[in-house]
Amino acid sequence: MLKISIIIPVYNAQKYLERCVDSILEALGKNRGEILLVDNDSKDDSLLISQKLAKKYPKIISILQCHIKGAAAARNYGVKKAKGEYVWFIDADDYIAKTTISKLIEKADSEKADMVMMGAERLYSDHRDYLSPVSPNEKNYKSRFVRYGMGPWQVLIRKKWWEECNFSFKEGIIHEDMELMSSLILFTDKFACIDEPLYFYCQNTDSVLHKRKFTPHIFDIFPALEGLYERFEKAKMVKQYQKELEWFFIWNLLIDSAKDFAQFPEGRTGFARSRKMLREYFPDWRKNQFLKQKPLKLKIRVRLNYYK
Repeated sequence: MLKISIIIPVYNAQKYLERCVDSILEALGKNRGEILLVDNDSKDDSLLISQKLAKKYPKIISILQCHIKGAAAARNYGVKKAKGEYVWFIDADDYIAKTTISKLIEKADSEKADMVMMGAERLYSDHRDYLSPVSPNEKNYKSRFVRYGMGPWQVLIRKKWWEECNFSFKEGIIHEDMELMSSLILFTDKFACIDEPLYFYCQNTDSVLHKRKFTPHIFDIFPALEGLYERFEKAKMVKQYQKELEWFFIWNLLIDSAKDFAQFPEGRTGFARSRKMLREYFPDWRKNQFLKQKPLKLKIRVRLNYYK
């Protein structure tokens, strides 16, 4: 059995794909693994680059050419084909450190973890910042995990656990990770972390999350949050994590997505939909304990975005 399957959704990633794959190949070292490049019907030369890499590294590269739409479908398809003990979802425009894979596998094996979270550096054109992982040594670490909002690339996952829990990404939306990731911690106590920058998260202005023209997908935030809430309901954990979920909704509706709604005239209906969602799910959101801890400037911004 292979030790690790690295699943990379590929869509118009010709500028970055080789850098990503090269960093993984260097990091694999003596670990037996595979890289699953799942092409989303790219319009550029991404598929040709993938085929070139597959020919050069046949033992550890698999090319899955399929006319799948969206990163969620690509990841779900990749998991079905994966042969590794662990799966890891990486974005095609990012890269990893040389020691990343060996450290992740060593940590997962030694602690028999279902999930290992790592630190990451978010890279901008003129600066970088560190995304510290949630540590199981923190008091109420599951509370922070629910509120964190990490990407799929920040955790190594035991494939058997993923399958036993019947996890999958919600297809057809761009906030597919938000709909799932914060709920993972509900289903395991076998959680570990490595507080080091093992992943480099590049802020690519060409990505689907950096919008230069209006797309109805900016409203995908609503089904994503609905889906996340449903996961907590199904696990009978809404009451236990009500304040955490409430804060997650506040942040994503009144801070993060509000920027997209304001950017485009067609998006301004999102403010009314945000108000409606908060009234329905969390009518007392103004009393949220995590909101109260934030600086005054942010609290004012939240109120202004609510009443827009």
